[in-house]
Amino acid sequence: MLAGLLAVPLIAFSSYSASAQPAEPAPAPVSSLIKKVDIPYQEFTLANGLRVFVHTDRKAPIVAVSVWYDVGSKHEPKGKTGFAHLFEHLMFNGSENAPGDFFEPLQQIGATDLNGTTWFDRTNYFESVPTAALERTLFLESDRMGHLLGAVTQEKLTNQIGVVQNEKRQGDNQPYGLVEYAQIAAMLPADHPYGHSTIGSMADLDAASLEDVKNWFRQHYGPNNAILVLAGDIDAATAKPLVEKYFGDIARGPQQAKIASPVPTLSARKDEVMKDRVATTRLYRDWIVPGLNDADAVPLSVGATVLGGLASSRLDNILVRDEKLAVRVSAELQQFAQLSMFEVQVDVKPGVDAAAVSKRLDAILADYFKNGPSAEEVKRVATRTVANRISGLESVGGFGGKAVALAEGELYSDDPEFYRKQLAGYAAATPAQVTAAMQKWLSRPVYALTVVPGEREAYEEAKASRGTFAPSYYKAPAKGEKPLAAPAKIAPLEATEGSGTSAPLAAVDRSKLPDVGPIADLDFPTVTRAKLSNGIEIVYAHRDAVPITQVSLSFDAGNAADSKARLGTQSLMLALLDEGTTTRNSVQIAERQEILGASISSYASMDRTSVNLFALSDNLAPSLELYADIVRNPAFAPAEVERLRVQQLARISDEMTQPQGLALRTLPPLLYGKAHPYGVPFTGTGDPKAVEKVSRDELIAFHRAWFRPEKATIFVVSDQPLATITPLLETRFGQWAATGPAGAKNFSAAIPAPKPRIVLVDRKDSPQSLIVGGLVLPLKGTEEITSLLSANDVLGGNFLSRINMDLRETKGWSYGVRAQVNRVVERTPYLVFAPVQADKTGPSIAALQQQIRDFLGSKGVTAAELERTRNGSIRELPGSYETAADVLGGIQRNVLYRRSDDYYDTLAARYRAMTAAELDKAARDAIKADQMVWVVVGDAAKIRSQLDGLGLPVEVVPAAQ
Repeated sequence: MLAGLLAVPLIAFSSYSASAQPAEPAPAPVSSLIKKVDIPYQEFTLANGLRVFVHTDRKAPIVAVSVWYDVGSKHEPKGKTGFAHLFEHLMFNGSENAPGDFFEPLQQIGATDLNGTTWFDRTNYFESVPTAALERTLFLESDRMGHLLGAVTQEKLTNQIGVVQNEKRQGDNQPYGLVEYAQIAAMLPADHPYGHSTIGSMADLDAASLEDVKNWFRQHYGPNNAILVLAGDIDAATAKPLVEKYFGDIARGPQQAKIASPVPTLSARKDEVMKDRVATTRLYRDWIVPGLNDADAVPLSVGATVLGGLASSRLDNILVRDEKLAVRVSAELQQFAQLSMFEVQVDVKPGVDAAAVSKRLDAILADYFKNGPSAEEVKRVATRTVANRISGLESVGGFGGKAVALAEGELYSDDPEFYRKQLAGYAAATPAQVTAAMQKWLSRPVYALTVVPGEREAYEEAKASRGTFAPSYYKAPAKGEKPLAAPAKIAPLEATEGSGTSAPLAAVDRSKLPDVGPIADLDFPTVTRAKLSNGIEIVYAHRDAVPITQVSLSFDAGNAADSKARLGTQSLMLALLDEGTTTRNSVQIAERQEILGASISSYASMDRTSVNLFALSDNLAPSLELYADIVRNPAFAPAEVERLRVQQLARISDEMTQPQGLALRTLPPLLYGKAHPYGVPFTGTGDPKAVEKVSRDELIAFHRAWFRPEKATIFVVSDQPLATITPLLETRFGQWAATGPAGAKNFSAAIPAPKPRIVLVDRKDSPQSLIVGGLVLPLKGTEEITSLLSANDVLGGNFLSRINMDLRETKGWSYGVRAQVNRVVERTPYLVFAPVQADKTGPSIAALQQQIRDFLGSKGVTAAELERTRNGSIRELPGSYETAADVLGGIQRNVLYRRSDDYYDTLAARYRAMTAAELDKAARDAIKADQMVWVVVGDAAKIRSQLDGLGLPVEVVPAAQ
């Protein structure tokens, strides 16, 4: 299978060689890694049934608050699809004793990782807050659990329906955006609890009445149907009286019955073809299989990962590397509580017969299901799984931290320590178990979907509903589970409008929010430095919450280093780094990473190019050995160059089907001019005509010119001391010497004078338009721009910003709008992003222009906005630098923007000293509303007429250029 790769001559480009090592060091055994995964907790249950779990982690003065409700889209009866998610939005619109936007008081206290999500099995709400603000947070969470209904109005409901429908359009508008609907319809009966998407249907959302949603709350939002997890700088002795105080007087709700959800089987193989605005034909193979508590769940997950979830997966090795029939493959087990979906995807290589690849895929699957994985493959999956879990548990909250692990286990498996059972299952899995599970479940008829490039057929969900739209809140849709018995219909309950307090405890005074105690300023980790023999500087910070080491070897290169004649050279060079060195081929590199639990990746911003290492500290030395080999000794084997070239061209073609990809390719040359280093596609993938022509010699020359010691800085965050890490780096990088001329970036090209206009990228049949406005600021990223960044927080930088509140929360034309100072070393662009429903494209641009003009004119920063921005910016700092990855990013930014190592320790004082006049001046000096260029990606036939009345020239260009 790999003969073609192994036959390629290996050519050395430096004096260092991994082959100098006598043997590959053995990795730490999985059994020892698992012992490091531990989330000790205490638990208690209130009289009203609320289950509470408390985990203590004192590494930062923050507490993760996570509330999980046992209600998701599987609980929705016929005609009420999308209700679980719609109600999640309503939970952010204020409660009886905390009216107004839920984000307002939480931003005031510096909450981070703040969100809510809905899925088939659950709805959850979470935030991480400074310890001193925990009591206020518990007040807010308890108020929306027990005292919500009096604050739910028809106006809010109408607004949220509009926002949810725009969220749906935003998802549908993406390439392959209709696949989930087809999968669910094909594999699950319509009356199955998992038989519809979490986002719901336009018609059902339109039909939602105020009484419907109030009954949804009465039925599902009782404390006995919820789990509260507190994780971080807290203990059970402190937590229990606070939880009892704020949650104890909330009345129990109805007892929710379990929903039956048998695993359905297709009567025969089902093949379907769907046309979509995609660049690449994609093959799907799907089976409905048991949920995560089934004995076969872990073996099936292992089987999927071996098949298409590893860099060295079976499908990668066969279809991508060896036979070169595909440009991307994947396989995964999407696990839910009561069933799961085993899914395989293959993106067919352009020019290859998709029918032939489909036939080949079925043959590979049949052989794999019959013979199963090897013991080595199973072991690599186990190691990677444990490594990912260790990494995730550095966070106390968010989407995957300790609070999530405890809540998921309790909700789905009645066991907060279910994560232990899962990891033990991965460690104990055998090839025989995996093979048996696959033969049992994947020998059943398959759903085979093929998505081909073409014009989308009209579909019901694309049409606009409701004549006017208005606002809503946060979420994240899903992929599906299902049962045969439909859930019980929602029945009105005997309950007061407020919630029906039964008051087993003295009622809490809810007339005002609890005070917030003193919140200490951020104490950023001490940064220390060392140098290797050849002058490469090490910038180091210590973090020991989990036994991991993160390294970033950063070079002064970036997208701006690409030759104008060969845009995309850097991207192709980076893709090739881990596809073969002078001593290892691509499969060996992938397998070595997996067995070590390491991850090596590359990334380019506009100004820097980085190769990053995540390593388990127990395996640091062998991980660094592999890392150095990849960085210093890429082979750029001719066969690999051609294979990766095709993949990069496919990525570029994909970008040209995506709204954001099209915008980020179109806007930069309009702002900077084609001669400027920043006047290149912000995606970094380059010009397809140039990528077609770039030679192997040019790739080697780029690597030599930019990957060299004098352009490099090594950033490290680790639980290991610098004294231990420095000699490991010295051995692998200390004797590295550059050869040939160094690369140089030339910023002498003049930035063209602003030419305000609208460039309409014609993307037909788009239910939404993506608006991206841009302007080059008269500032460099190395300047002190804290005041401008804070001013932009008010205008467009966060959820409560003026443009988001206007287009989303007042008008309901968008799921979310933002503006950002896209900080780069040289002249910095200011960008506005607004995906809006197609019929409101012109009015949305007009509204954005008006908001920006007002802000820069007579309606500058208000006292309330200043207080919110200042308080939030100061108080969120400890939560913003909780993890090693956060700290790693911080020390890199300090070097890039030429700031002192203690910069983050000084930020709180900077924020305290800010005034509204200072923020207004910073914004007015930098942002010129009348100089902005607007790129709109949408259906010209539907929106051109809306743009003509805006007073700007309109130029229409095709989506494929």
